[in-house]
Order: sequence, then C-alpha cells, then structure tokens
Amino acid sequence: MHPVENALRRAWSWLRIRLVALWHFLIWVFDMIFCCRLCLEEDEDLEKGNTKKTHTSDIHPISVLPEPTKMASGAAGGGGQVHKIIMVGSGGVGKSALTLQFMYDEFVEEYEPTKADSYRKRVVLDGEECSVDILDTAGQEDYSAIRDNYYRSGEGFICVFSITDAESFDATNEFREQILRVKNSDASIPIVLVGNKSDLKDDRSVSLSQAQQRAESWGVPYVETSAKTRTNVDKVFYDLMRDIKRRKGGNLNGGNATNSGSADQKHRQARRSWKNKCELI
Repeated sequence: MHPVENALRRAWSWLRIRLVALWHFLIWVFDMIFCCRLCLEEDEDLEKGNTKKTHTSDIHPISVLPEPTKMASGAAGGGGQVHKIIMVGSGGVGKSALTLQFMYDEFVEEYEPTKADSYRKRVVLDGEECSVDILDTAGQEDYSAIRDNYYRSGEGFICVFSITDAESFDATNEFREQILRVKNSDASIPIVLVGNKSDLKDDRSVSLSQAQQRAESWGVPYVETSAKTRTNVDKVFYDLMRDIKRRKGGNLNGGNATNSGSADQKHRQARRSWKNKCELI
C-alpha cells in the first residue's frame, strides 16, 4: 500500500498546485481585460471632451496596475506596494519549480511546459509588508511573440538557466536583449542571473566562473539555486524585491515635484501598453 499511497499523495500535490496556479492565472486574465476596458472607456471620454479620470484606487487588479500610478499609491506606506517579477529563461531550466518552491514550499519534479502562470504572495520585506506578483513565462520559442507584452509590465526579472545545460546558458543573452529592447535599453532594470539545479553538480556543464563573468558583464548579481533542495530560492526573490524597492524609492524621491503634463504623458503610455495586451487577447 505504501507505493500506492505515495503515488496518490504526489498526484494530489501536483493537482492542487496546478489548480491554484490556474485560479491565479484566470484572475490575472480577468483583471487585465477589466483594466483594458477601463482604459478604452477613458479614451472615449477624452475624445468626447470629458476630462474625468478613473483612479487606480477604484480598481483592484492582481498584476495590472501601471507602474507610475502604483508607485504613487504606495508612497505613503510600503504595505501597499506590489513588486512585479517576471521569470525568463529557456524551457526546462526550472522557472516553474523555483516559483512553486517559493510560493508553496513544494517541489514538483514532473516537467510540464508553461504557457504563462501568474502568482501573488504577501511577504514581509525588511520589516514592511508588501506583495509580490510573479509571472512565470513560457520558455519555448513558440511563445516568443507574446513575451514583449509580459515584459512591459515587469519591474524586475529573474533570468534562469540550468547549470547542466550549456544551451540554456547561451540563451540568457537573448533573453536579456529582449528585456532591454522592451525597456528602452534601460540597463538599470533589476535583473538577477540564476543558475538552477545546483544539486546536480556532477552533471555541470556551465562553470561557476563562466556564469560569474556573464553576470559581471551585465552588471547584475549571480546566484546558484536548487528548486529541489530550496537552496537560495528565497534569497533570489527577496534580493530582487529589494532592488525593485530601491529603484521605486529613487524614482519617487526624484519625482515628487513632477508637473501634471509629465504625469499625463506617463499615464497615456501606460494605457497604450495595456491596449497592446488587449489586442493580443
């Protein structure tokens, strides 16, 4: 009976995680559609000469708040901040395993290609409560056309490769170039280079010095993780959230006295970004 019980436990654990992931993803899609609808309605009002604006305080999305507005709403206290993290990397390197380990303290060994899963978790970062939105993107080339729309909403990126797969390491350059292109060559965007599967040291095909040299050339930190043993999983996410938080704080301190024209321009840019996502859907 023990093998049967173990199989049932594994099956239930896998099913439960997938159902929760599906629920989060459906909420994320609904909120994105709802936000796009509000943006379109606002454009219609502007075309008719109606200057009434919809405030983000009236909207409660999972992961679709435009960055400038969200930062302004979180300026009064860190408890309301939401940090958006995008997982990028080739297929099979362990992006989903790292995400699920961070979210639920569970390791799912069976590999199932991801299309796009969205997660939210409340955390305490340096003594302040906040939320982290994690978008686990597809690594397969079939989904490369839709990555730009995901990248636009990201505030920080975890670029994952497997230390046992040299090709996945080579692909990290391409993923970084895509991020920089979408972010208008902003080299200061928070990125962490992650070498996963550190528990498989005997199968290593990417040396530690290779990975460190690449991270140094990018100007980003490098961390080796194991989703299976949970090594450095929390460190990666919390360190990246700290970088995102510092970046937001810098923008806020330097931009408190911005004029209304600049704010309106940023707002229009945010609306255009979400319109692109609406057209994709």
